[in-house]
Amino acid sequence: MNTFGEVFRLTTFGESHGLGVGGVVDGMPAGVAIDPAFIQQELSRRRPGQSPLTTQRSELDEVELLSGVFEGQSTGQPIGFLVRNTDHRSQDYEELRHVFRPSHADYTYQMKYGLRDHRGGGRSSARETLSRVVGGALAKLALRGTGISIDAYTEQVGDVRLGLGLESLDLSLREGNDVRCPDPSAAALMAERIREAKARGDTVGGVVAAVVRHCPAGLGDPVFGKLQARLAGAMMSINAAKGFEYGLGFAGVSGSGSQQNDAFIPDGRGGITTLTNRSGGIQGGISNGQDIYFRVAFKPVATLLMEQETVDDEGNPTVLKARGRHDPCVVPRAVPVVEAMAAMVLLDCLLLNKTVRV
Repeated sequence: MNTFGEVFRLTTFGESHGLGVGGVVDGMPAGVAIDPAFIQQELSRRRPGQSPLTTQRSELDEVELLSGVFEGQSTGQPIGFLVRNTDHRSQDYEELRHVFRPSHADYTYQMKYGLRDHRGGGRSSARETLSRVVGGALAKLALRGTGISIDAYTEQVGDVRLGLGLESLDLSLREGNDVRCPDPSAAALMAERIREAKARGDTVGGVVAAVVRHCPAGLGDPVFGKLQARLAGAMMSINAAKGFEYGLGFAGVSGSGSQQNDAFIPDGRGGITTLTNRSGGIQGGISNGQDIYFRVAFKPVATLLMEQETVDDEGNPTVLKARGRHDPCVVPRAVPVVEAMAAMVLLDCLLLNKTVRV
């Protein structure tokens, strides 16, 4: 299960401490202008070592496009790419060779495969997500002609949550701080929560929110290909993701149907719109032309730089204090990953639908 998508497909490969991480994108429409600088910019938003709030592993994450691009355009053939690992310190993980980190993938990988790569988690490392960002960047390039925009941002870190609604936010401000929160005041408090956790050798979780604008009606397929199901599957495949909701989500259970239905009204241009958007842009599993908004919850990182009780691979109790360089909070670096996964889902739906020319 290393391939994502149906028509636009991304297959990823590589481990945290291997020679590199990369992938193959198949199903990319031909004739799309490929902007390597844009792809690199997206990778830089995800890369480690970008601020004091992230892991200090220093990787430039320079992508090499190996195939599928000719004279600045996609050819319609598979696009192969590679990002080489240059700053991995495998010796920091030697003590983990026979020890299972609590709430990590160590034990489950051992049970499934009978072996595991203990160096930085191997394939279970969030380093794998850089391949998703490349795939998402290519999808964003293909979506440029459709007018669809995808913007994610940090909504919550620990107990610090944005007090402003989406309609009051200036999303252009999100890249102006290390947390990627569009409210500078809230961003400062979020950064302080991350610093506090890091100082204790602990970690903290949070929420990434996202909005898709200018999405045409008609994307998504009944019954098992519903758009929200595709988005949920994409988001829940991201490392440390623990929850997904769209529209009113779980908050909607406390109200009645009469308080939540979105009434249809004329849009004044000969079409139809809705008076409200509590559905989050999706009804019956199909986009209705309104903004699609959703939230993804991320747990605190499982690797702690403090003592934890655990067992070794023979079941003997032991005490672990992990070493290495780790994110005290994944949320700021998860923002571009959420966007990337959403972009791939939407492009895949467009290509499946064949109602909108890309």
